Amino acid sequence: MIPFFHPAARPIKAVVDLGALADNLALARDLAEPAKVFAVVKANAYGHGLSRVLPALAAADGLALLELESAIYLRALGWRKPILLLEGFFDGSELPVMAEHGFATVVHHEAQVRALCAARLERRLDVFVKVNTGMNRLGLSAGRVAQTVSRLRGSDAVRTLTLMTHFASADEPDGLLEPMSLFRGVAERFDLPVSLANSAGVIRYQEVGGDVVRPGIMLYGSSPFATQAGTAARLGLKPVMSLCSRIIAVQSLAPGERVGYGGTYRAERHERIGIIACGYADGYPRHAPGGTPVQVAGERTRLVGRVSMDMMAVDLTGLPAVQVGAPVELWGTALPVDEVAACAGTIGYELLCAVTQRVPFEVTGLTP
Repeated sequence: MIPFFHPAARPIKAVVDLGALADNLALARDLAEPAKVFAVVKANAYGHGLSRVLPALAAADGLALLELESAIYLRALGWRKPILLLEGFFDGSELPVMAEHGFATVVHHEAQVRALCAARLERRLDVFVKVNTGMNRLGLSAGRVAQTVSRLRGSDAVRTLTLMTHFASADEPDGLLEPMSLFRGVAERFDLPVSLANSAGVIRYQEVGGDVVRPGIMLYGSSPFATQAGTAARLGLKPVMSLCSRIIAVQSLAPGERVGYGGTYRAERHERIGIIACGYADGYPRHAPGGTPVQVAGERTRLVGRVSMDMMAVDLTGLPAVQVGAPVELWGTALPVDEVAACAGTIGYELLCAVTQRVPFEVTGLTP
């Protein structure tokens, strides 16, 4: 008989605050009024879990993501409002499935246009025509849009058309000038709704405008302005995910003794070192350097030595009362994920998406 072990025995968990998520969605709506708000839930809702976050997104006008199977899953969970597939379809065989479930699709290249025009579907699709305004990932060139719109207007597979783009540098002070000029030059030729704003664009909505906005990272309490420390709190965003653990061991180091793989940290005095049940196999960045902040028992301290697969070490020398069992926050309500990410040379998006399956999740704030 296989022995049963309690899944939460190891003291690490990710806490998802659905109340904070709902508040961030409300802020996005206020900033972008009167535009419709399509909440972006790609990458399993930025690592938070589609099924977990859905109750907090009930006020959204629609959802947006990449994977067809995830969109079908959202329908199974009971979501009946629009769902937009941000990269569209990858093969024409997907179109009948999209029509069956009433999904909207982005169209960003000629092969998709041809497939739509040739399709015979039971239900027409809402189509977002993506214009390349300088990101140079997906999108039709400005010179191709008029012909594409004309062809899609004549397609029996198309119900409505919306023009959209994605800004490469909406987080930079002058990052909107060129793409907005290019997009407006295209859009003014058509009487079509437009969708422009990601999270940075939502915050700058008065400059961007549009009929449909697509907030992503801001919903989860992280700032789209990665180079500006503390931006999330100043914008009124609330952290949604807290990655929490506990001290599982305490070591005393004499001057000259080292910690962790490679002994990269060397004590210069008598020090107390705490060992935390969290490592890169849980999603904490292995490349986080010494000095990265960690919250222990309500106090800031610092990472020392290399992050290993299952554990990491912090300096407890200035926290003499901290013992085994003390609570730890790796990021969350007291320690912004953006601050930890900046120390690790990355962005909050990556840390949130990287939390692994072995970390148990707990939902608070609303009934899931």
